[in-house]
Amino acid sequence: MVEWITTTMESLGYLGVGLLMFLENLFPPIPSELIMPLAGFTVVKGKMAFIPVVLAGIFGTVLGAFPWYYLGRIFSEERLEHLADQYGKFISVSSKDIQKVNNWFNKHGTKAVFFGRLVPGIRTLISLPAGMNKMSLPAFVIYSTLGTTLWVLFLTTAGYMLGDQYELVEKYLAPVSKIALLSIIIWLIIWWTRKQMSR
Repeated sequence: MVEWITTTMESLGYLGVGLLMFLENLFPPIPSELIMPLAGFTVVKGKMAFIPVVLAGIFGTVLGAFPWYYLGRIFSEERLEHLADQYGKFISVSSKDIQKVNNWFNKHGTKAVFFGRLVPGIRTLISLPAGMNKMSLPAFVIYSTLGTTLWVLFLTTAGYMLGDQYELVEKYLAPVSKIALLSIIIWLIIWWTRKQMSR
């Protein structure tokens, strides 16, 4: 994975950074936690500049959010869950994942898109409920861009500061992302239980 990311960046430059982040949004198994820190390290080596790298990462990420958003607008939740159970294993997405992010979106509304961009494991899928719930495109783009900017800036800066130890970013973010995801699941269970009890 690292070799492929490195080769793409070296051969395509800023376009490669944008392309990788675009693909990372389409296929969740590709980690942004590795792409942008490596881009930050590339800046340290003098092969690219910091601001253009960040802008390329933001552009690629936001562009990659559109396919998921429009999938949500075109297909019903039942259809998406069925497709996820059939083909989702290839990109590590299940019907339960769709249910979770949709519940989160219904609870927090448009803010879920902003905060979702900052949570590994959710940042890609949060575009689906935005489309499913007919969130306006301008609002989707604005919230996605704001959240993405913070995320990309954080990862690139971390890679820049760590230098050739940029892989530590992914190493330390992995348990953090699991804790964040677990916290969201627990919170959803509590919220659902309270809702049922109130009925």
